[in-house]
Amino acid sequence: MKAGVVHGVEDIRYEDIETPKAGKGQVLVKVKYTGICGSDIPRVNADAAHYYPIVLGHEFSGTVAEIGEGVTSVKPGDRVAGIPLVPCMKCADCQKGNYSLCKHYDFIGSRAFGSYAEYVAVPEKNVVKFSEEVSFEKGAFFEPATVALHGLERTDYKGGKNVAILGGGTIGLLTMQWAKIFGAKQVVVFDIVDERLELAKRLGATAGVNTLKEGFMDEVKALTDNAGFDYVFETAGNTITMKMAFELAANKAEVCFIGTPTKELSFSVKEWENMNRKEFKLTGSWMSYSAPFPGHEWELVAHYFATGELKFDDSFIYKKFPLSQIDQAFELYKTPGAVKGKLLIDSEA
Repeated sequence: MKAGVVHGVEDIRYEDIETPKAGKGQVLVKVKYTGICGSDIPRVNADAAHYYPIVLGHEFSGTVAEIGEGVTSVKPGDRVAGIPLVPCMKCADCQKGNYSLCKHYDFIGSRAFGSYAEYVAVPEKNVVKFSEEVSFEKGAFFEPATVALHGLERTDYKGGKNVAILGGGTIGLLTMQWAKIFGAKQVVVFDIVDERLELAKRLGATAGVNTLKEGFMDEVKALTDNAGFDYVFETAGNTITMKMAFELAANKAEVCFIGTPTKELSFSVKEWENMNRKEFKLTGSWMSYSAPFPGHEWELVAHYFATGELKFDDSFIYKKFPLSQIDQAFELYKTPGAVKGKLLIDSEA
């Protein structure tokens, strides 16, 4: 089969490799789309790959081509989305159902060969079926959609409250929608790009606030009667928004950092003291799994994508590249700001 194989830094090649088989307890997926995740970029354009050669790709959709011995939950022809984490199921964290925290995990598309290929073989539990109402494009967004939902659930989330989403990227807009689906009083998205804020409102946000505009905090105070937000979800991993989360939180709020920081950051005494004075709870979120594996997050994404309540906008996808041009896709990321949305790799093009 054809695959995009990483051989070294800035060296990803479209070439022939052996087609995998569906072994015992495994499913062979004929890949349709794979999204390029932010974690893939340094594995191709820098030296973050675990080993060479490696086939990356973990946000994927496709159809079941073949099932191995003992597989009962899917059959050839089923439409499926990939579930990349392969926990050990034996450690203390796995025994508690905290699969995201497993220290002995495997991961499809970073530690094991992934879906930048025509086919990928995965354990039976690492696919989730979706219906005809769900496009293969949406199927490639299951993983980020579950990340957003898992982040929401890292708080003791209840409807009827004011919610702030910091960052209007894919994860932020999906988190915003989950907050609406589960009954938020209002959800306000914060970003520096007006187009993202307009999209947020089209998808159901109560308001969008551009934090580059002078006096934006006055607008925020008016939205919450100067009380702040009951839930704050930081999705950008940016120093500015991570600090802003502390400022926007209401008394007794819950704050969750979903975004992954890429730079060292420090808080002033005054900034950090917000947590003491407001007595808000701060937590983080990592991946998207719960017991029984892979968790209800994946079932709910399949359900709400099918009903249309979890909305998908075409602008989520910036561009599609055929697998044969995967090197050109990663080349785009070398120009800061050039990619304005998710890039999808089409393994059938």
